[in-house]
Amino acid sequence: MTEKLPRIAFLGIGLMGTPMTRNLLDAGFPMTLWNRTASKCESFTSEARVAESPADAVRTADVVITMLENSDVVEQVLVASGAMAALKPGALVIDMSSIQPSVARRHAALAMEQSAGYVDAPVSGGTLGAQEARLSIMAGGSEEDVSRALPVFEVLGKCTRIGPAGAGQLAKLANQAIVGITIGAVSEALLLAAQGGADPAAVREALMGGFAGSRILELHGQRMIDRDFAPGAPARIQLKDMRMILDEARAEGLTLPLAQQVHNEYLSLVANGHSDADHSGLLLELEHINRTRLGAAGSGSKE
Repeated sequence: MTEKLPRIAFLGIGLMGTPMTRNLLDAGFPMTLWNRTASKCESFTSEARVAESPADAVRTADVVITMLENSDVVEQVLVASGAMAALKPGALVIDMSSIQPSVARRHAALAMEQSAGYVDAPVSGGTLGAQEARLSIMAGGSEEDVSRALPVFEVLGKCTRIGPAGAGQLAKLANQAIVGITIGAVSEALLLAAQGGADPAAVREALMGGFAGSRILELHGQRMIDRDFAPGAPARIQLKDMRMILDEARAEGLTLPLAQQVHNEYLSLVANGHSDADHSGLLLELEHINRTRLGAAGSGSKE
């Protein structure tokens, strides 16, 4: 079975890349791995080859997957390192990072110069979605290239083709706008209720059954109540995404007041030392502004 599957080079074995690699290996894909911090690949050394550089990793790969932090890192790893130039003809690059749509379009053009395919395929679902292989994958690229990527995507979650190269990143920006703004709304709602004397856990339970119910309220509302801010998606990444949303909006001549406000709140959260807190930790910034704290099971309390 393994011989019939394409060889995958996976670049970026981090919070998301680790469970994704696990699922691909379990599905039988032969893999070569690279990560800037090589020790993060150690748990896979008996099942996959660990490359010394991105260019070394991609030379024999049929499919190259990148799962990296931002546009600059993707540019460094995929282009500046020589990986793009080392692609073999007919290879398929799948960038599952969250980057600027313009960067995705440029990388698609560079891949074409190497006679390779390209799909930008950012994801939503966080580390839990990656572990459970139920990521929402937003793909931009030609119908042919997205079709070629489907056997890989089916192991990781559910794919929707959005449009041509760069369109996947536009969908991810839309996703992150909704996520960031909704986290802000949930944190404000729970703090408002708790400050007036209501039990925020009971408020969350009641709201889940109504029109305000959402995945954000379900998962991140519970995180806020439990004060569990271990990173699934770090605040610094949400800040990066909010910045990209505003950059794209400016390029299109749009003003997005809610996105701007939430960007400013994440900027303060990170500046106050919470860059590695989960993005649901936006509650911490709201507490800081109001000099109060959301009780774990009861009303807010003044500091």
